[in-house]
Amino acid sequence: MDFELSEEHQMIRRMVRDFVEREIAPRADKIDESDEFPWDIFHRMAELGLLGMPFPEEYGGSGGDYLGLVIALEEVARASGSVAITFDAHTSLCCEPLYLFGTQEQKRKYLIPLARGEKIGAFGLTEPQAGSDAGATATRAIRDGDKWVLNGQKIFITNGSIADLVLVTAKTDPEKGTRGISAFIVEKGTPGFHQGRDEKKMGLKGSVTSELFFEDCRIPAENLLGDQNEGFKQFLVTLDAGRVAIAAMATGLAQGAFEKAVAYARERVQFGQAIARFQAIQWMIAEMATEIEAARLLVYRAAWLKEQGAQFTKEASMAKLFATETSERVCRKAIQIHGGYGYVREYEVERMYRDQRLCAIGEGTNEIQRLVIARHVLGK
Repeated sequence: MDFELSEEHQMIRRMVRDFVEREIAPRADKIDESDEFPWDIFHRMAELGLLGMPFPEEYGGSGGDYLGLVIALEEVARASGSVAITFDAHTSLCCEPLYLFGTQEQKRKYLIPLARGEKIGAFGLTEPQAGSDAGATATRAIRDGDKWVLNGQKIFITNGSIADLVLVTAKTDPEKGTRGISAFIVEKGTPGFHQGRDEKKMGLKGSVTSELFFEDCRIPAENLLGDQNEGFKQFLVTLDAGRVAIAAMATGLAQGAFEKAVAYARERVQFGQAIARFQAIQWMIAEMATEIEAARLLVYRAAWLKEQGAQFTKEASMAKLFATETSERVCRKAIQIHGGYGYVREYEVERMYRDQRLCAIGEGTNEIQRLVIARHVLGK
């Protein structure tokens, strides 16, 4: 059993951290304050090969693996949750299902420009009445000759209004329930497809979260992703990988807040000495460090299992559950260590606390993760 990262993975961490320290960290607060997506950073990430990291070179990728992606996500989130979630949604929720379920023609047409960062993607699953109960999807797709006609609405879609294409789930055989859902590729500019409002959010303000509407939206029959009525199975597989990715993001946010707290504890003087010398602060820091290490190990193991082609649904849910709740605890303690300063926007831990909150909701709430884990432990 070897817990040491390979030289390749260590190089990825060094490369991404250097990029983040130079180009993301100095702007993280302004990205949050401006409520605007930083296109230039997205393009620089594309130049570095980050957006197609786990995909083969023949499909525009960098030929890496999922652990490399997880490490990169963690490093990006350490400075900016907004950039990390945009990166996550594009790569693990849009590119990944295209790679797993797309035809060769679909991969050449769509995955290559996405992996190269020439286009940005999104994944349209959530609806007003279909959140945790994703099987309650109301969006319909009806075959009409050589077209599919989509009608429905999606909400809370990361990258929604800025995406060049969206993978959309819709019912193709309502009588079959979850066995009658399919997935489709819908390009921006398709008649009948339009974006609604971008949500004003508590955190992750530099990422775009949108409503999407489909009104007699006609797409080519070949834009069906994979087999008809297999969409529910596809997005369960997609969400397994997505949960590992958002767990990595949560771990990165926790790491960033932890580092800020440690630095502050060493510098802040009260009662004639640095507060790091007080046992109450030391115990908080010890707990934070321990939980972050445990979260990272769960995340890396889940990513490793995915790369081995092994079943990792339970491990993905465990990583997501523990890492996201660790992130909340660590960011909360980071604010506590900063005292009143932690509550004002001048200090970055305030932003990190707001950003981490989504991690326990997205990719399946933590209540759903507990159900998934329990079913695997107790038997379905």
